[in-house]
This record gives sequence, C-alpha cells and structure tokens, in this order.
Amino acid sequence: MADLFEKFLRNKGSIGQYEDKAHGYFAFPKLEGELGNRMIFQGKERVIWSLNNYLGLANHPEVRKADKEAAEKWGLAYPMGARMMSGNSDFHEKLEQQLAHFVSKEDAYLLNYGYQGMTSIVDCLCSRRDVVVYDAESHACIIDGLRMAPSHRYVFKHNDLEDFEKQIIRASKMIQETGGGILVITEGVFGMAGDQGKLKEICSLKSKYDFRLLVDDAHGFGTLGPTGAGAGEEQGCQDDIDLYFSTFAKSMASIGGFIAGDKSIVGYLRYNMRSQIFAKSLPMPIVVGNLKRLELLKNHPELREKLWENVNLLQSQLKANGFNIGKTDSPVTPVYLTGGVFEATQLTTDLRENYNIFCSLVTYPVIPKGHIILRLIPTAMHTKQDIEETITAFKVIKHKLENKLYPNEFPDVV
Repeated sequence: MADLFEKFLRNKGSIGQYEDKAHGYFAFPKLEGELGNRMIFQGKERVIWSLNNYLGLANHPEVRKADKEAAEKWGLAYPMGARMMSGNSDFHEKLEQQLAHFVSKEDAYLLNYGYQGMTSIVDCLCSRRDVVVYDAESHACIIDGLRMAPSHRYVFKHNDLEDFEKQIIRASKMIQETGGGILVITEGVFGMAGDQGKLKEICSLKSKYDFRLLVDDAHGFGTLGPTGAGAGEEQGCQDDIDLYFSTFAKSMASIGGFIAGDKSIVGYLRYNMRSQIFAKSLPMPIVVGNLKRLELLKNHPELREKLWENVNLLQSQLKANGFNIGKTDSPVTPVYLTGGVFEATQLTTDLRENYNIFCSLVTYPVIPKGHIILRLIPTAMHTKQDIEETITAFKVIKHKLENKLYPNEFPDVV
C-alpha cells in the first residue's frame, strides 16, 4: 500500500521539480511598486510583460478614486451574506444590466471569481444525459467544470473545424440514446497561444446541428471588436453565442466575472449555480469599482487603440527578428522556444538580470507537455521605449540561442 503523498514527491512538474531554486523567481515571483509597465523585481526596476492589465485601468486615477470612495463609504463587508439571501443591492443589479447591454444580451449574472464561475456554470448546465463538445486547449476552469459535471464529453483538436464537426456528429448520435442536449464550449481568445476561437465558423454550423454555444472570452472582452465587446463582436457572430462569459481580471483589472445570455437561461443560473448560491456576495467597493471600469472601457476607445498600437509594434518586431509567435491575433504574445527547461530558464534569467525585461516562462501543466513559451502581454501602459528595449534584448538572446551559449543546467538565481 502506497503513501498518498508519495506520488506528489516523485512528480512535481517541469518547474516544480526545481522548487528550491525556482520559488520566488520563476514561480511565485513578487512584483512590487505601482502596477504598470515598469515595476520592481528583486530590488531592480524591470519592464513588465506579465500583467493582463490590457487597458491600463489598474491604476487609472478615476478607478483609484472610485475604489477608495466606495471602500470608505461601504467597507469590505457590505453587503453581507449570499446574494440570494441578504447580499443583493441596486449596484449589483445595475452592473449586471450594463454588462448585458454592452455585450448585446438580455441579461447577465455577476460571478465572484472568473475561474470559480466558469467551473460552476459547466457543472450547473450539464446533466448525465448531456454531451459537451469542447476545444482541446480550453482553459483549466472549463476542464475542471467538466470534471465536476456528470455529462459525456468529446474533445476536438484545437480550432480544427473538421474534427469539431466529427465530434458534433458523435455527440448527436449519443443524445439520441440519452435524450439530452449538446453544449459546445470554446474560447474567444486562447490565453496562451493568443489565437481567437473559430466562433463564426462554429456558429454557422448551428443551423446544421442542434447545439448551444458557451464562449469564454476572458482575453477578448475589452480588447476585441469595434466597441471592445469581445471576440463575438470582432467576428460578427455575437448574436449566435448562447452564453457569453468573461472575467474582470483582465481588461477590467479587478475581481469577479459575469455570464450573459437569454433572460431565461441566466435566470436559471442565478438560482442554481452552487458557487454563487453558497458564497458571500461581491463586496460593494468591487461592484462600484467595476461600474467605473466598465464606463471607462466603453467611453475611452483611445485606450484600446493604444493597446493595439503596442501589440502590432511588439509582435511585428518579434517576427521580423526571427521569433515564432504562432498564430496569435490578439494581444497575447507567445514566443515559442525549442530547447528544454534548462535553456528556457537560462534565457529568462538572462532577460531579467542583464536586460531588466520581465516576462513569464510557461510550461506544462499550463500548456501541453513538450511545449515551452515566453508569454508577453502588451498593454496600453507600455511605451515605445519599453518595446525598443525589449526587442534589443531579444536580438541578443536570438544570437545566444542560435550559438547554443546557454549552459545546460538550471540557473542558480536564489
């Protein structure tokens, strides 16, 4: 009989196996100072490419003022209790109404956390008779929701429409036996690769097959579309998305999330989502602060324009210098590395220590086994100088990679 904990000690993952050296540097780093394009890491100022603060709202003066005044007026306790029992307010409902209108849906429901919310949505919607068809690179919150739900599930190859249709056909045959329905789940923007989901193409198949579509648009909300309403708006198919989900943790630089759709189905979720029914309501300062963030997101398109100016400059320069950034068509900017963990950690250390460039190193289990990327997130706060310094550093790194100048060992950075 094996000790329960023994398997964890044997398999800690790509970076976890180097926990004694990685902790505080590659994993669980501490960024200090004002949230922005430059922050302090281990006592030195660095250009920061690791914050999902797309529109720069985290430290916007109007946001800080709204947060402060709401905290002074309401405190963090109000309202007390779950919303269904004693934690509702006019402000919560106002935010829901404004979000629904912004993403062109009848109704919306606030969620305390994006990750927790999506996990609970999947579990709430799907019974043992239903079938879920989902993209292979769906975010962990979707996968964990599927683990909780008793439904059948078929996965289709990432953004592969031929395989998607194959799985829909399988699902259609399954529900003839079970009497259930089909839920398709994909993402507006895939958070690591940066490519948009094939929403328009999937929506076009709704007339051929009988399914409902749930889209996780965490990275598209606020960054894509003529008004910033997300990937569905960008691709001209928002009306065909049955349930639209996003978090406040990206463009809104806050906490929480929402699910939007037809009034009847959102009403069902409002009265049946366990993660919300049994959780304390979002505190008033967060709700009021999110109202201000949404106002700025809607009324200041120049923030989104600046974001895309930086995105286009950074991505074009990386490609021009021979880096593989995949098929991204969003602000998410992956740089694919072909060496192993040692080379990747040496490279990342070089960037941070010698060029003051801080970007995240991503390995399994965040991305599939065998892949390693540097992930850069341009924001409206970044400057042309930030990008120039970064590209200068990457040019040197390219030379070192081509000439295999990085030591084949884990760097000693603690």
